[in-house]
Amino acid sequence: MYTLLPLSLALLSVLCFVIASPSAPRGQNLSLKRRSPGLRTMEQWGKWAVAHRQKMATKYGTAEPAKRSIGTTLITNQNADSSFFGSLAIGTPPTAYDVILDTGSSDLWVADANCIINCQGIATFDPNTSSTFRPVGSNFNISYGSGQASGRLGSDIVQMGGFSVSNQTFAICDNISQGLLSNPVSGLLGLAFQTIAASGAVPFWQTLAASGAWDSPLMAFHLTRYLNDTTAQTLEYGGSLNMGFVNQSLYAGDIEYLDLATTESYWLLPLTTLTANGQSISIPSGSDSYAAIDTGTTLVGGPSRYLDAFYSQIPGARPGTGNFQGYYTYPCDTTVNATMSFGGRSWPISEADFRLSQLTQALCLGAFFELNTGASAPSWIVGDTFLKNVYSVFRYDPPSVGFAELSSVALALNGANTPVPSATIGSVAATVVATGSVPTSTNSGPIPLNLPTYQLILALVGVITIVFSSGLCF
Repeated sequence: MYTLLPLSLALLSVLCFVIASPSAPRGQNLSLKRRSPGLRTMEQWGKWAVAHRQKMATKYGTAEPAKRSIGTTLITNQNADSSFFGSLAIGTPPTAYDVILDTGSSDLWVADANCIINCQGIATFDPNTSSTFRPVGSNFNISYGSGQASGRLGSDIVQMGGFSVSNQTFAICDNISQGLLSNPVSGLLGLAFQTIAASGAVPFWQTLAASGAWDSPLMAFHLTRYLNDTTAQTLEYGGSLNMGFVNQSLYAGDIEYLDLATTESYWLLPLTTLTANGQSISIPSGSDSYAAIDTGTTLVGGPSRYLDAFYSQIPGARPGTGNFQGYYTYPCDTTVNATMSFGGRSWPISEADFRLSQLTQALCLGAFFELNTGASAPSWIVGDTFLKNVYSVFRYDPPSVGFAELSSVALALNGANTPVPSATIGSVAATVVATGSVPTSTNSGPIPLNLPTYQLILALVGVITIVFSSGLCF
């Protein structure tokens, strides 16, 4: 109908002219002259062709699918590998917030402007400043190994890495545990599946992957290492999160994809082989082997019986006591070669990552710790101690996790003097609308897996500094 409107208006104007001119002779012949159109350029014809195709597609219901795309979010390394965060934007007009990137949980939340305890010095979200914010009407509560956050649910436009999701449900939290956030971080972005979301909402990443907004339905991480850099600052360059593609400059060889151990919940893989100094630790198949691949966890945690066997292969290793209970110490002059396999090749862990800290001149602290999880959580949590050694890919379809060797380009960024990313708001390449219902009431559900997060590491370093005056930089 739109294409006939100018002609209808033209006919109407002629009709009005005839009615308003009764004295005009009947049977009058009107001379019609055709205007010679100006020559169109190729660019003008191109714009016309696009507009015409889209107009016809809309009219006859043959609209083309949304254009797919790719995007990258640069990551910041906080407190010498204790946590990794990126920036996103919420609202209209959009406001940027730094959030922990966590593949071990599935909810997005940020600190509320009404939060006055444990929120000092960080950016907070004020719903009144966004014209597109809508309250959902449900309370929100989530528990992590390092604390809790609670508040209320709402929906708004969320942008990240050149992508935008309208009506994205997220939580605005006014009650946050001490130490859960560390300036400049304002919240957390869960990157696991909807089935474990405390809010019940479809996660931001899952909406993009399922809608076809990405060229490929996957996201990939490269994380940097500053743990062994005595000159490391509080904030350093942390790597990148690639959305919709894999960055071939950051890995070498092929990506080994491994199917998830169970239906989509956490990014679960079976830990099939764990070695210490060439000696394999026997791990039975089944739930005892399930490992969550978790960017939001600093270290590697697992059942005590397997870690006892692991550390028994390291000469001089002993269980920690006091503040270090659940951890293990070992002589600093001892070489530790650790590998992990998830049904494919074995992946080595750099000794720089395994050595969490040097407690004294002779005593070091290992990065594998005892973790006895509940029934709703997997037995193993594989965090950044491992992930800093690989290029990791989290694929939506088919559901799988992939690992590849880091390239020389990626390795050169460890400890490099690379500028720290800033929270920016860029142009949007693709926009989709969030779908899925949110329950009227929510609870914490399965415990998200950022265990232990940077707060525990900071506490450990605080103890180390007080007791040993070692001057470690975290």
